[in-house]
Amino acid sequence: MEESTGVDRGIQSLLAARKSLKSSLEKSKAIGLALGKTGPRLDEIEQRLPSLEAAVRPIRADRDALGDVGGNINRAVGPAAAVLKVFDAVHGLEKSLLSDPRSDLSGYLAVLKRLEEALKFLGENCGLAIQWLEDIVEYLGDHKVADEKYLLNLKKSLRGLREFHNDVEGGVGGGGEKERSQLRLDGGLRDAALDKLESEFRRLLKDNSVPLPMASPSSLGDQACIAPSQLPVTVIHKLQAILGRLRANNRLDKCISIYVEVRSSNVRASLQALDLDYLDISVSEFNDVQSIEGYIAQWGNHLEFAVKHLFEAEFKLCNDVFERLGLNVWMDCFSKIAAQAGMLAFLQFGKTVTDSKKDPIKLLKLLDIFTSLNKLRADFNRLFGGAACIEIQNFTRDLIKRIIDGAAEIFWELLVQVEIQKQTPPPNDGGVPRLVSFVTDYCNKLIGDKYKSTLTQVLLIHKSWRSERFQDNQLMVEVLRIIKAIEQNLDVWMKAYPDQTLAHFFGMNNHWHLYKNLKGTKIGDHLGDSWLKEHDQYKEYYATVFLRDSWGKLPSHLSREGLILFSGGHATARDLVKKRLKAFNDAFDEMYKKQVTWVLPEKDLRDRVCQQIVQAIVPVYRSYMQNYGPLVEKDASSSKYVRYTVVALEKILSSLYMPKPMRYGSFKGTPPSEKHKNDVDLRRTTSAVV
Repeated sequence: MEESTGVDRGIQSLLAARKSLKSSLEKSKAIGLALGKTGPRLDEIEQRLPSLEAAVRPIRADRDALGDVGGNINRAVGPAAAVLKVFDAVHGLEKSLLSDPRSDLSGYLAVLKRLEEALKFLGENCGLAIQWLEDIVEYLGDHKVADEKYLLNLKKSLRGLREFHNDVEGGVGGGGEKERSQLRLDGGLRDAALDKLESEFRRLLKDNSVPLPMASPSSLGDQACIAPSQLPVTVIHKLQAILGRLRANNRLDKCISIYVEVRSSNVRASLQALDLDYLDISVSEFNDVQSIEGYIAQWGNHLEFAVKHLFEAEFKLCNDVFERLGLNVWMDCFSKIAAQAGMLAFLQFGKTVTDSKKDPIKLLKLLDIFTSLNKLRADFNRLFGGAACIEIQNFTRDLIKRIIDGAAEIFWELLVQVEIQKQTPPPNDGGVPRLVSFVTDYCNKLIGDKYKSTLTQVLLIHKSWRSERFQDNQLMVEVLRIIKAIEQNLDVWMKAYPDQTLAHFFGMNNHWHLYKNLKGTKIGDHLGDSWLKEHDQYKEYYATVFLRDSWGKLPSHLSREGLILFSGGHATARDLVKKRLKAFNDAFDEMYKKQVTWVLPEKDLRDRVCQQIVQAIVPVYRSYMQNYGPLVEKDASSSKYVRYTVVALEKILSSLYMPKPMRYGSFKGTPPSEKHKNDVDLRRTTSAVV
């Protein structure tokens, strides 16, 4: 019994243990299930712990640090907020600045100025705001008041802002870098606005720049000088306002380029009406100065017009527009306009003339050019005297030196050139050599009212450059030496003629030329009345000898000797008349053939000589034919003996010694004589007696 009782107890104990174990297992299972459900929540808690730790960290931070952090943050956020507010204001100006400034220029400039002030504020305050933000971040990190990850993000953002700000600060030294840095600040808004202002500046100039109306080129000198500005005052004020803003933004050079381009183009358009193509002519395109003599005369008028009207107006306008920017700015602007508009082309033409070959006419043209430049000397000094016009100054000085050197060289060689011509043969036609006619007229011009003072001034300057003295009467002395050299040449040439009749004809011709062309002139006054009278007497002497030894011999062939004795015998008288008429005709034809190519260029002398010849021959011939012509006129062979009517004979003699057209202008060489041609045959056709 006791054993069964013990067994029962053992079983019950096992059952109890089993039940207990089962219960424990069920509890463990329940706990396992509960733990499985709690895992994700723990993970979530684990993930939130850093942020919770960061949130709790200020509680664990030093109490003083926590107390100071609020003020530091407020000081940093204030400037940053102001900067952001200005950025917003900049963007608010965009619509106004991208509009056309034409409608309201003053309002546009005011908005642009606000933009510039905003950009200046940003440039000055961005760095301060960044510095304070950097300081507060550093404070938060040092005192462990903020999460490190959060601080890292802040530091990264501030580092980007600092790099941007350093770029801005680095650009302050150079205009280009500064503009590029500010371009980042405003997104290119200011540059776009400045571009629009430049366009408006160009438009205002173009719309109000009109070429000067031209009168006829011949009346250029009569036009009054232009005093008022060529642009309206309101336009000038607008240009000045635009210049002020562009200058403040380092755009002045571009503005000046626009101004020079538009205004120089306007001047060129004004000059186009004058047909200035000749300014581009080169030395190789003409033989001598005479071939471009007309261009040189035009050049003086055109240069005066360009300086006194066009460049004078541009000079004043540059001053009006750029006066607020200083003398150097507007003078530099004007110098560029003058150069681009063609001032240098005018001076280059003068240089081309100085480069041409030496010729006496060139001396006169050089004096014309010098006169034109000297007339404009005060204008040149005023308009082109500044440092900015150094190129025009140098070109002008070089041109004047070339003119003075060239003119002096030609003048001092004139006497030598005259003396050299002594070796050339005299003209075959007995006329006035080109040298004589040219030099007398040329010397009269040199000491005439037009050239004397200019030539004296040129020679005086040339002598002064060589530290030599120029006497007051030296010009006249040299001219008189040239005239006397001509006298010597005449003596040599007269002796060179093998035919004395032609020599006397030549002497009559040339002594009369000197007398007539020098009497009443300044040269004649200096030579004196006795000198002039001597040449007049020489003319009379040679004229008398010439007529005596040539045409004066013809009347002797019409002698009446013996005809009275045979008045009763017509046959004998007829034969004698035929013989004497034939002798007269042969002598006349020979004389005419010999002298038909001779020339008397002076009309008064020619008329007088021809009249003397007519008076010496025609009355004798008329009387002879009236008395004895009928004896032969009815003869079948009368035409052999009566070759000329009285009228025909007179016309032939009156038409002698007519000059032939020739080129006049230089004394180098003597032109060959041309065969005289009669357009009308004045020989006898019907009756010899009229």
